[in-house]
Amino acid sequence: MAWLGLRRGPEKALGRLAGVASPVGEFARAGLPSGATAASALRLLAVDVETTGFDPARDQLLSIGFVPVDGHTIRLEGARRIHVRPKAGAEVGVSATIHGLTDDLVAAGVSAREAVDALATALTGRVLLAHHAPIEVGFLGAACRTAYGLELPLRTVDTMELARRALPGGWQREPQPGELRLWTVRERFGLPTYAAHDALQDALACAELYLAQLAELEHGAAKAVTLDRLAS
Repeated sequence: MAWLGLRRGPEKALGRLAGVASPVGEFARAGLPSGATAASALRLLAVDVETTGFDPARDQLLSIGFVPVDGHTIRLEGARRIHVRPKAGAEVGVSATIHGLTDDLVAAGVSAREAVDALATALTGRVLLAHHAPIEVGFLGAACRTAYGLELPLRTVDTMELARRALPGGWQREPQPGELRLWTVRERFGLPTYAAHDALQDALACAELYLAQLAELEHGAAKAVTLDRLAS
């Protein structure tokens, strides 16, 4: 599915957001990149989130990390990590043993609205890049609905989906358990191992993996690799 975070189609969702006087409105007014955009000219934002669980309707968004990717270049100067205050009464709970985020740390973070605005600014004119993008899309969409009561329309490239397409044996073979995890796929390309479950570090790891996957796709390609080919 090429469009995620949408229930009514991209044009209608963008139109509704365009009237909002905030960075989210500016994101909508800029529009989403064309599917015909060549990867060499594509602007993406690698994003990772840390949460208290996997269900955006029940669990809390705690941290967002992102780093821009322009064509074949990771823009480290645009990298950022944002901690997000949970809803009143919500706690980090046992998820702290995974990501290391404590109640005190996230309590000093920004509101969901401030987090969405910061992300929208960074995402303007870009495609969201993530490893297993439905997680990021789900939690960011929930945060946008909390802040503005509106959908967050996103075009996505998913490094997990790119890895699945490249599995030996083609589309019909079921992946082995753990075969498509971020760190497992990175090993295939000889990329270094980082500490996991830090939103910014994981976003950077995703960006590096994407460039390795893109280089493989572009090698010997008869024509330019476009967003339509990359999109999940």
